[in-house]
Amino acid sequence: MRRAALTALAVLALASPAQAQPKEGIVRPADERGKSRLELGRELFAGNCVTCHGTAGQGMIGRERRLGSGKTEGLGPPLIGVGARAADFYLRTGRMPLGDPYDEPERRRPLFSEREIGALTAYVASLGDGPGIPHPSPEGGDLHEGLSLFTEHCAGCHQVVGRGGVVTGARVPPLEDSTPVQIAEAVRLGPYLMPRFSDKDISSRELDSIIAYVQRTQHPKDQGGWGIGNVGPIPEGMVAWFLAATSFVMLCLLLGQRVRG
Repeated sequence: MRRAALTALAVLALASPAQAQPKEGIVRPADERGKSRLELGRELFAGNCVTCHGTAGQGMIGRERRLGSGKTEGLGPPLIGVGARAADFYLRTGRMPLGDPYDEPERRRPLFSEREIGALTAYVASLGDGPGIPHPSPEGGDLHEGLSLFTEHCAGCHQVVGRGGVVTGARVPPLEDSTPVQIAEAVRLGPYLMPRFSDKDISSRELDSIIAYVQRTQHPKDQGGWGIGNVGPIPEGMVAWFLAATSFVMLCLLLGQRVRG
């Protein structure tokens, strides 16, 4: 029975070019109304995910690579046992689905609706026991502790006020639009090149403090003056030097005119 269901998923996903996954956009059932959560999630998975993750979420790695929907080479990790946490993070931040499995997953507008994200998350969670969606409580966090922990673990890549940057082989995303749940998911998942932090590395209480600090950086008060986008001391220093040099040149021109006069 299970084999027949998996075969039906593969046929649904790959049967015709009209249902192939485009580079942008997703494949939806003709009518989503009346479908249960798992049923909708199963059909969305078949139309948009099996090329890279396999018909049963077993992944497509090594010799199993093949051309699938949209003529995309299947190359994706297994999803069995990843739970709702990973699916919720990647779908809700628009990092999945990818048009090309070799692209860096980047934050963008989600391609699925809220109901579709919930359905896909539930379906992925049904593939095997795994961690659920976290429920952080940043209101109970400590800002000073959060600053210290963020500086120690995160600022090297994300910059001290979470504006992102560039590291070898990847672009580091800014955290301006990240929600508390998404931050908690990312810390535990370690998406792309980011390291994964377990409860032993960063406790739930410490994670709440980090999230509280990140939330503060999303709306800085800039009491010291012009924030210049809060992109860090080097760009701020460059702007300061540019303004100082411009002022110095203008002063020299004015003094030169007075001397000639």
